[in-house]
Amino acid sequence: MRAFSLLAALAVSATASLAATVQYDFSVEWVQANPDGAYDRSFIGVNGAWPPPPIECNIHDRVIINVTNNLGNEPTAIHFHGLFMNGTNSMDGPVWVTQCPVPSGSNIIYNFTVDQPGTYWYHSHFSGQYPDGFRAPFIVYDRDEPFADAYDVDTYLTVSDYYHNSIPWLSANKFLILTNPTGAEPIPDAGLFNDSQNIKFKVEPNKTYKIRIINMGALVSQYVWFEDHDFQIVEVDGIYVEPAEASMIYITVAQRYTILLTTKNSTDKNYPMVTSFDTDMMDTLPDDLVWNVTGWLTYDENGEFPEPALIDEYDFYDDFNLVPYEKEEPYEPDYSITVDVSMQNLGDGVNYAFFNDLTYVAPNVPTLYTVMSSGNDSTDATVYGSNTHTYVLGYQEVVEIVLNNFDPGKHPFHLHGHVFQVVERSDASPDDETFLTYNPDEPGTINEYPMRRDTVYVRPNGYFVLRFLSNNPGVWFFHCHIEWHLQQGLALTLVEAPAEIQAQQVIPDDHYAACKAGGYAYEGNAAGNTVNLFDLTGEKLQPKPLPAGFTARGIVALVFSCISAFVGMGFITWYGLSDLKTTEREVAAIVGEPLDDSDESK
Repeated sequence: MRAFSLLAALAVSATASLAATVQYDFSVEWVQANPDGAYDRSFIGVNGAWPPPPIECNIHDRVIINVTNNLGNEPTAIHFHGLFMNGTNSMDGPVWVTQCPVPSGSNIIYNFTVDQPGTYWYHSHFSGQYPDGFRAPFIVYDRDEPFADAYDVDTYLTVSDYYHNSIPWLSANKFLILTNPTGAEPIPDAGLFNDSQNIKFKVEPNKTYKIRIINMGALVSQYVWFEDHDFQIVEVDGIYVEPAEASMIYITVAQRYTILLTTKNSTDKNYPMVTSFDTDMMDTLPDDLVWNVTGWLTYDENGEFPEPALIDEYDFYDDFNLVPYEKEEPYEPDYSITVDVSMQNLGDGVNYAFFNDLTYVAPNVPTLYTVMSSGNDSTDATVYGSNTHTYVLGYQEVVEIVLNNFDPGKHPFHLHGHVFQVVERSDASPDDETFLTYNPDEPGTINEYPMRRDTVYVRPNGYFVLRFLSNNPGVWFFHCHIEWHLQQGLALTLVEAPAEIQAQQVIPDDHYAACKAGGYAYEGNAAGNTVNLFDLTGEKLQPKPLPAGFTARGIVALVFSCISAFVGMGFITWYGLSDLKTTEREVAAIVGEPLDDSDESK
């Protein structure tokens, strides 16, 4: 045992000696850009440029990002998506979860050690800023990765949807409004490859490329393929997997796939590479929307660049069948959380998203700061507020999350601070009237060694079962990564091992200074009360329910009455000729009220 300990100490010492400090200085600014060549607009960039720079480091490096907010009109913050932030929960970045917003003119330092290899990304976690441009890859290189000798070139490829209008404008004028009672998400204007279009991805013959693919979009999942080139999937969300042969992937918002692609032995042809929107995730398909984006594996820059061939179906690899390189059998849960997803209208007429009839509303005090200032009361979920939907977890327990989707849409869910085993995932239900829910007495397919990752999607009206080990004390967000659904409140909070957080972690002074500069509360319960932590007077709450007896037909009538008041009788004429019955049925389905079809004149 003594000899083993000595060898272990020497190994740790050798690793530490190889580690470096990687430092970035970010001035967060507005920058003009036109990535699809169709519309010039303002983006959130860094140091006068857009897109922001990738962050790159080696495993075990310390990364320091000195951020100055020079936007002038908005606060900001950065989340480092997929990084565990062991022992440094305050660096995770979601506003009102682990920090205050950083007001314009203020500075904050993110300082953490990266002890996990793989493909990640960083993005703003404040008020829809990342679809407005504040996002980029975060790559952690690993000298000892299992596939180090299997490729010649290491590179990345990002995909994303793209909006010509800003997210705050779309939210205020098109989305979270009374005239959108069904909660239809704004439709993207375009898709992007590496924040551009028509890219030429230069390759050489007879070489193997390690391509890290990241979906940095706001809404749609995408199908990605490389014409006439198969590949091997070798990593997802920072987890190495046994090589899996594939010809296409399905990548949701926030997911990452790393593939090994070997090129042809000739340069006589260039090959299309395509990313295609999952159009099932959009309520409408505008006539002018091009949902396929084409680039090219470019063997010959002077050659032709052909259009992609038509395909009969999307034949993608199901990530549920991936096998982690480091295998673990399914965990046995110590503590289980069951949440039901639904979309409903509240008393203000706006459509919200819910876990168990609660829609997330941010507290007045960041939840981590409540942990640090609540002493022994930190184990009582009450102090974290009525609408943060907080669960307090023990230390070193297996936690199970059962999610039943009572919504006909797909949702990619992300857990901060962890990867999880995907123990079960159902198919989609056969129709909108049928709901598949988890039954532990009749389990579905469970793989011998479940796939692990940090972002996974649930199918329409289906369910999944996740399990993870609560070995990382911190306050961790669990939420749908469709930006629109997060704005609707589809999130909950996990306060993991609060006593260990208090004993082991410190919030830096500059993080407190950002709170003070913005006039934000930084201690006490969710309402900011410091004397009686169980007095939640002044906390933010979700709107009240719809009035009793207020039906789907009532919402539609109210919506169109308001509209007609503004635009006059001409609109009433259009409304009378429109397909009102269809609109009413859509609203009825969401609100859960039956629609009386007996009166055919209606």
